[in-house]
Amino acid sequence: MGKDSKPKESAKKGKGKQPSSGEEEKTSKGKGKGGKSGDELGTCTYVKARHILCEKQGQINEAYKKLQEGWLSNGDKVPPAEFAKVAAEYSECPSGKKGGDLGWFPRGKMAGPFQEVAFGTPVGATTAPFKSTHGYHIILCEGRKN
Repeated sequence: MGKDSKPKESAKKGKGKQPSSGEEEKTSKGKGKGGKSGDELGTCTYVKARHILCEKQGQINEAYKKLQEGWLSNGDKVPPAEFAKVAAEYSECPSGKKGGDLGWFPRGKMAGPFQEVAFGTPVGATTAPFKSTHGYHIILCEGRKN
């Protein structure tokens, strides 16, 4: 159900897997079955994320280009503070005023495609733009827990 190729594919574009080994250890303390990041992606109960929401594809692409030019094209992770600046500038969601911060949310709270991507993105990774019923999004996953 929650494991489909779209979240993994978009997570790869953020290139956030290399330096995350320390973060994976933090998030899997005492609860890991196997300790692999792939196991954690589909099984956590809560995700902490920031996002950018735009009604038009052209505007979300502009925001993504800004993230790429600053961070993603170098294979770096986008720091939450930098993501927040882009979210404040481009996001049409009320959370944009808070840097796109959605805080912690449980599985089942968000709409289909958004939830699948959010719960399938490694900690620290930024997704490529994707479409949901509410518009076009970019997500930065900041944490996960059970």
